[in-house]
Amino acid sequence: MISMLFKLIHGAVRLLFMLESGRRKMKKLLKMYYKGNIMNLLCFERDAYMEFVTTTEMAEKNNYNIIYPQKAGKPMYKTIELFAGAGGLALGVEEAGFNTIGLIELDHDACDTLKRNRPNWRVICDDIANISKLDLEEYFGIKKGELDLLSGGAPCQAFSYAGKRLGLEDARGTLFYHYAIFLEKLQPRMFLFENVRGLLTHDGGKTYRTMLDIFEKAGYDIQKQVLNAWDYGVAQKRERLITIGIRKDLVGRITYSFPKKHEYKPVLKDVLQDVPESPGVPYGENKRKLFELVPPGGYWRDIDPELAKEYMKSCWEMEGGRTGILRRLSMDEPSLTVLTSPSQKQTERCHPLEARPFTVRENARCQSFPDDWEFCGNVMSQYKQVGNAVPVNLGYEVARTIHEALDKEVMG
Repeated sequence: MISMLFKLIHGAVRLLFMLESGRRKMKKLLKMYYKGNIMNLLCFERDAYMEFVTTTEMAEKNNYNIIYPQKAGKPMYKTIELFAGAGGLALGVEEAGFNTIGLIELDHDACDTLKRNRPNWRVICDDIANISKLDLEEYFGIKKGELDLLSGGAPCQAFSYAGKRLGLEDARGTLFYHYAIFLEKLQPRMFLFENVRGLLTHDGGKTYRTMLDIFEKAGYDIQKQVLNAWDYGVAQKRERLITIGIRKDLVGRITYSFPKKHEYKPVLKDVLQDVPESPGVPYGENKRKLFELVPPGGYWRDIDPELAKEYMKSCWEMEGGRTGILRRLSMDEPSLTVLTSPSQKQTERCHPLEARPFTVRENARCQSFPDDWEFCGNVMSQYKQVGNAVPVNLGYEVARTIHEALDKEVMG
């Protein structure tokens, strides 16, 4: 009886969407699949989801798992993003209901990507050092303390004076220094600083401790947590260190909680169906033939040892599992961390069904980019942009909880 009910619901939803958008658009926008008695709705383009959400507003009370929740009816808080890249974090922040009034990025291809997909965004393609020295209130047309959110994440760089507790001077000469300058000059209500998990142990932990000290001296109360994108609707194991700051005069009025993990964790078979064609880089003939011998989910230990030894050369004598060598992914598992290059000997990610690397678009699916998000530049630049991005859905979940925290302060 229950199974029949779910099939009826599934059919009604599918018919509704076909009537609204047409068969081709529906196929592009929405995937539906079952996990036991749970009907999962996997949406790749959020605008369509907003039309669709009214038919599933009771989802949490029934056996549904909606991968991308709605954003309708929320106030538009203002945000500026630094080190924006190809827009993974910015897109997630936008989906959570923020109005992006400026994005700063140095890479020209990434800037072109941002401009092509969001012509209305103010994309500043320049060295952040040239912007941070300006009168930021005048440049962005916003008074100190009025910005709701500053977001972004600077690359890890050791600080020359780390541990000397000199405040902002500890970070001079690094890209983080300019993030801190923005923070001091604009004093946003909250900030989101994301980085790799390795920042926790970078330079013996001194780098992150110095950052926290600078955040606190700038007037912010800090919360931090390592989040795995796989827990938040992303078919990829990817850990990011998320640091949230609340301006100290707002502590008590604004309270923040990190997003709860999703019940269902998607795998590659959920995102690798009907992927649009896109550029890719094939393996050489020898490597392709080797990967044809590796089963899905396997690696070098699953083929003839003599063939593996010949391929691995000096790596054969290395200690450790070396599980990244000749690694082939499985459709029943999430992707490993998407990288900036399609093929690296010690960190391979071969396609589960074909002896080749993932295409740009397949990597973008694993990063939860919508299919209509276009990447500019040559194929290697596109791989780099996708690999460096924050997964859109992870960005969305963190930004959504920030939005909720700001809502509570506004509503008193």
